[in-house]
Amino acid sequence: MHKDSHSENAAAAAAPERSPQLAGIHVLVTDDHYDSRLALQIMLEQHGARVTCAESVADAISKLEQELPDVLISDIDMPVESGYDLIRRVRASPEARASCLPALALTGRTGAEHREQVLRAGFTMHVPKPVRIEELVAVLAALPRTGEDS
Repeated sequence: MHKDSHSENAAAAAAPERSPQLAGIHVLVTDDHYDSRLALQIMLEQHGARVTCAESVADAISKLEQELPDVLISDIDMPVESGYDLIRRVRASPEARASCLPALALTGRTGAEHREQVLRAGFTMHVPKPVRIEELVAVLAALPRTGEDS
């Protein structure tokens, strides 16, 4: 029995150290690329977040109507409707929490002009791709909460 305890401790020590920095935070990730959504979901969940994924603007709006997350992360360049279309719809929501929901735009476009465009559109922050998970986790952990889940 003592040996099992050591085995468990050794396994825990060998596992990458992850603190639940995002415990209690519900994130909605919107991206048309399955692999990108899955990678973000896995990385955020490893840091304690609860993650819901959407593959399009229509899917994201449907999920937002079901349950409002603490933060929205959206790709900008998506077919049919873009991340800009999504944030315009969210900001136009009559629900106060949705209209001020923290929202991060993911984009491969860098530079001051793209950052300004993202912020003018209604996003809280511009996050360049490729995403550095440590930076994203720090940003999410520092965001003010909009309220309790409904």
